[in-house]
Amino acid sequence: MKTFQDFDLPKSLQKALDELGFVQPTPIQEKSFSVILSGRDMMGIAQTGTGKTFAYLLPILKQWKFQNNESPRVVILVPTRELVVQVVEEVEKLTQFMSVRSLGIYGGVNINTQRKDLAQGVDILVGTPGRTMDLALDGVLRFDALQKLVIDEFDEILNLGFRVQLTSILSMMKSKRQNIMFSATMTEDVDDVLDEFFEFPEEVSLAPSGTPLEQITQQLYHVPNFLTKANLLKHLLATDETTERVLIFVNNKRIVDLAYELLNEAFPDQFGVIHSNKTQNYRLSTMANFQSGQLRGLITTDVMARGLDISDITHVFNLQFSESPEKYMHRIGRTGRADKEGVAISFVAPYEEESLLDVETLMNMEIDVTEIPTAVEIDEKKLEFEKDKRRFKSIGKKINQETKGAAFHEKKEKNKKVNLGGPGKTKPRKTAPRNRAADAKKAAKRKKK
Repeated sequence: MKTFQDFDLPKSLQKALDELGFVQPTPIQEKSFSVILSGRDMMGIAQTGTGKTFAYLLPILKQWKFQNNESPRVVILVPTRELVVQVVEEVEKLTQFMSVRSLGIYGGVNINTQRKDLAQGVDILVGTPGRTMDLALDGVLRFDALQKLVIDEFDEILNLGFRVQLTSILSMMKSKRQNIMFSATMTEDVDDVLDEFFEFPEEVSLAPSGTPLEQITQQLYHVPNFLTKANLLKHLLATDETTERVLIFVNNKRIVDLAYELLNEAFPDQFGVIHSNKTQNYRLSTMANFQSGQLRGLITTDVMARGLDISDITHVFNLQFSESPEKYMHRIGRTGRADKEGVAISFVAPYEEESLLDVETLMNMEIDVTEIPTAVEIDEKKLEFEKDKRRFKSIGKKINQETKGAAFHEKKEKNKKVNLGGPGKTKPRKTAPRNRAADAKKAAKRKKK
């Protein structure tokens, strides 16, 4: 098995790795090293938590030579400010014995401070697409010395709607540069941008897109509604001693706060929240408290989770099921890292069945269903955001038997049951058809009065 000694790194870089205690490269680091070193464009496909940051930093820093430039020679684009902070920390760890100036730029803070920092000169710039574009349009950030562009979490940058900013930045850069891109999944959007702006990047793939990590045990509960989900989550947290360090995912920041209120009643001060309404300092301190063990878990959204690089996650809970298969893969990839075992538990309401089907189709496997324990209270009340959901979106949709593969076998007997937790079924509310002409007359009368 290879070690970092086999990479023949400069002494200053090897010394930093030794101090960090890193001996053996991960598979993506080993596969990417020679490709990036050759100067060819590269598209790396690897799941979250596989060591992608060092995969591009090590070959870049191996070739590092001092140059008297004020503009960045390396630009690294990432989707969130938390990820900017994390990558800058990794750069600083690796360059502690080298003369390399690094800087992180992102929105939500005073842009004038970042203008001043840029004016002092930078070698490696890490930024979010929005703030990078703003500073480039201002003329403060120039790309005339650029040698390497890294786009990390490519798929998520596009998922978050940064395509315009990304393409604007690319159009401002000189064409003679090396492009290094990493993505957990190959989506159509990623393909489109690759076709438009990059020429034949060499693909380095750790695993086929959609392949679940083998060290993660996936479990599934069919649950009738959100409040019952919260009851089930509290039961599992109270009865399963292995749930020591957990991430709890929901689909938007409003539900983050709701989930926190419900959990804090049962587990005071054991959980923190991460979402975009919280200040940068609050989010960073919450992450630090979780990393140090002061908090048992974090409740967050897909967007915020991209900035979380926290080790030893024992469980990922999908309190709300992910809205896309790719997001599901990112979520469960937060556990089971560094060859450790992990558990991903999903609570699926009837209106989330279609999303579950999409995930199982992508993975070419079914997730085993577990029955809700009898001790869990089934709450018949639906919250407002659940009331307009159809019970089963996926009725009538079937996976093509010929294409789904041998691993996608006929459902097991126990998985054919859908446990709705009792008779709490609600009939759709009947409403009389609206008479728009009558409504208009009434409105006109009110105006006259």
